[in-house]
Amino acid sequence: MKSRSISPQHHGWVESILDKEHIDFLWERIEEVERGDVKDVKGRLAGNISRSSAMTDDEDGTFFNQVLLPHVEIYKSMNQGLDPVDIPVNADIELYIHDLWVNHQYKHEFNPYHFHGGMYSFVIWLKIPTDWKEQNKLPFLDGMDEDNKKASNFEFQYLDMFGNIKHFGYRLDPNMEGRMLFFPARLQHTVYPFYNCDEARISVAGNLWYRGI
Repeated sequence: MKSRSISPQHHGWVESILDKEHIDFLWERIEEVERGDVKDVKGRLAGNISRSSAMTDDEDGTFFNQVLLPHVEIYKSMNQGLDPVDIPVNADIELYIHDLWVNHQYKHEFNPYHFHGGMYSFVIWLKIPTDWKEQNKLPFLDGMDEDNKKASNFEFQYLDMFGNIKHFGYRLDPNMEGRMLFFPARLQHTVYPFYNCDEARISVAGNLWYRGI
């Protein structure tokens, strides 16, 4: 009998805690956005977030080279050296930041389940003014199973190897500030609303794609 192991492409993600220098760099880029002409991109996004503004890396590509490219290598090392989407063999292709933006999410705002364009996507939480434990004490959640209390959560949705819909959630509080999730762009995800807080949750998100495809 001859047998071989068949492993479908991995559809996981990479979770990281960014260094302070890279967090400070992102705050500087956000401040630059605020000082200039703000380009509103919320019309291109899936959800109900009141402020989503385009931002850029610096001229040296600091964020791309020091943060994003290492995450691509980590992801590919989990995935037999492959990208999450097949690409043609083409020596001229080049990975680049296709989109980069900052979100200011306020209470009651949300993003429904959606996926992004491109090859890879990421989200980085810079400011989280709420605590999921306090959010779960809200009166309208009384009587719910703990697993179904999702106020303020970020959540992935995917199919397991048997075709069952699965979810993996992140419960957000200030301890998640500086955390980055790097994932295949077509991985479904959602952002639940938070309540009873007038401060904004601030995050940076973006997409990578190959130039020349």
